[in-house]
Amino acid sequence: MSGETYDFIIVGAGSAGAVLANRLTENSRWRVLLLEAGAKSHPYSRVPISFGLLIDHPTANWRYSSQPEEGTANRRIPVPRGRLLGGSSSINGLVFVRGQPLDYDTWGQRGNRGWSFDDVLPVFKRMEHYEHGADDLRSQGGPLRVSEATDEGPLYDAIRSATKELGVPHNPDYNGASQEGIVRTQTTISNGVRMSTARCYLDPVKHRSNLRIETGAHTHKVLMDGAKCTGVQYIQNGRLIEANAAKEVIVCTGGVASPQLLELSGIGRPELLRSHGIEVKHELMGVGENLRDHINARIQFHMKRTELSYNKKMQGIGPAWQVLRYVFQKRGFMSLPSAPMLAFLKTREDMVSPDVQMHIVPYAVKNPKKRQLHKFPAMTISCYQLRPESLGSIHIRSPDPLEQPAINFNFLSDQIDRDAMTLGFRRIREIMDTDAMKQVRGDEYSPGAEVETDEQVMDYIRNNAETAYHPIGTCRMDPGPSGVVDERLRVHGLTGLRVADGSIMPTMVSGNTNAACIMIGEKASDMIKEDHAAE
Repeated sequence: MSGETYDFIIVGAGSAGAVLANRLTENSRWRVLLLEAGAKSHPYSRVPISFGLLIDHPTANWRYSSQPEEGTANRRIPVPRGRLLGGSSSINGLVFVRGQPLDYDTWGQRGNRGWSFDDVLPVFKRMEHYEHGADDLRSQGGPLRVSEATDEGPLYDAIRSATKELGVPHNPDYNGASQEGIVRTQTTISNGVRMSTARCYLDPVKHRSNLRIETGAHTHKVLMDGAKCTGVQYIQNGRLIEANAAKEVIVCTGGVASPQLLELSGIGRPELLRSHGIEVKHELMGVGENLRDHINARIQFHMKRTELSYNKKMQGIGPAWQVLRYVFQKRGFMSLPSAPMLAFLKTREDMVSPDVQMHIVPYAVKNPKKRQLHKFPAMTISCYQLRPESLGSIHIRSPDPLEQPAINFNFLSDQIDRDAMTLGFRRIREIMDTDAMKQVRGDEYSPGAEVETDEQVMDYIRNNAETAYHPIGTCRMDPGPSGVVDERLRVHGLTGLRVADGSIMPTMVSGNTNAACIMIGEKASDMIKEDHAAE
């Protein structure tokens, strides 16, 4: 059935799409339709520890998985993505990392004018309310509340002492002047509650008369009239609906789903589209290519004292106590982000800036998919290379919009990545072998001391590492033939169609990607307002 006409249709209410819905409806003359394939919310989502509870939950998570590849021992690696208003910001690990200025300067140097660090810093500042103060690089008053992790205890004290032994600085603000050092995690948590884009950007404006939010609305394709995008086709409650866009359609479905939607719409590599019986509407060879993600390797250690770890605290009546502590104090296990402490380190002295990120976790998980904790006191340190060079792809496997695309990470195919991961693994052990940590830790539980040589370490990583849930680059912003969108996020060669989400990142930012995705939504809204200022 034919639907209504709106000025803008935003496909995907995630980290960027929710931002755009808020900012575009600031203009009361513009009617905006926001389409979300998932549900409105999930009762667990507001609680920070929900990142573990929803990691494989079918109503809150798309539960993608990668294709088996030789480089990762022919395993299917889980690829969780949010299936709620707020997208992955409603189920993620709540870690707030801007990245390094060099990341954005690299984007600008690749020909993407307006994306250098000096260009994006005002956008980062506008979007945040950093609860620990404002300065030249940080700000207060924005919609997204950012705070530091509140968990404290002797384990974190020991880590600080250990890194001090190694000459690693304590950094009070890794999103400030420098990223390097051991840090308390900055989180999208405020007073113990998750600060998703659904909460911070949609809830305050959801009753605006010019905003219509539709959930359970799965977009099958964007509609084209020659080289102009005119609307979308989506299914909701079994009905096939078409909605028309007078000005633009903005695709914000993320690093996995955005290239899938373009290909289902006939935009992409002609030979691929024809092989699935899809009419080629517009040739664009970069769609679905240039996939990057962080591959994340974990080491687990026994702890000598039970109070150092949440593993023992979550046994017996422990969970009930932790629930009470959360309800009345907003502290404890339920309030944790995915890692209360981070480290941004160099694997070699000649590095200009950190090239690995470590996540320090005060417990250890036995079954990552089910998030089951070990019965003994333990801790985990995970590590990933900040700026991976290995490139993969995401492409449709059929013309069926409900069939998951083929995700090929091609992890560890580049020697730079293999070297960085091996060295990062050794840096973890270096920290744990300090005098400060020997006082509190026991033996290495996994992989164990017998995994020693570079070849053994790499074999362990290939067989056990998983994604850090940061897929980007599949609709790359680039002026060249590998690009999908230009510097204003307009799809090359078409009018009325933009992509604004993590898929447009030309290269990986140095760290967790959610903050950058929210920034992309904010910056996209600026450009759209500028382009339609006279209308």
